Amino acid sequence: MSTPRPFLYIKAGCPWCEEAESYLQEHGIAYGQADVTVDPAAFAEMKRLSGQTKAPTMRWGDEILADFGAAELEVFLRARNVVK
Repeated sequence: MSTPRPFLYIKAGCPWCEEAESYLQEHGIAYGQADVTVDPAAFAEMKRLSGQTKAPTMRWGDEILADFGAAELEVFLRARNVVK
């Protein structure tokens, strides 16, 4: 059984978004992404899923992590045994 791939909603120029992408890349976690500043459908989906408009927001399977930094991302991933 495979683990679903995370999907990251970002905003161009957002330092927290860049930090989240760097963290995922450094840990070899493949992910999809959409820039919600240029993709209205992705913005609407992010807002519907998370109930807010801040980025980064990550969807991983049925779970949503909204408006986070690298520290919160690490806690989220450790709790799911994705990183050690």
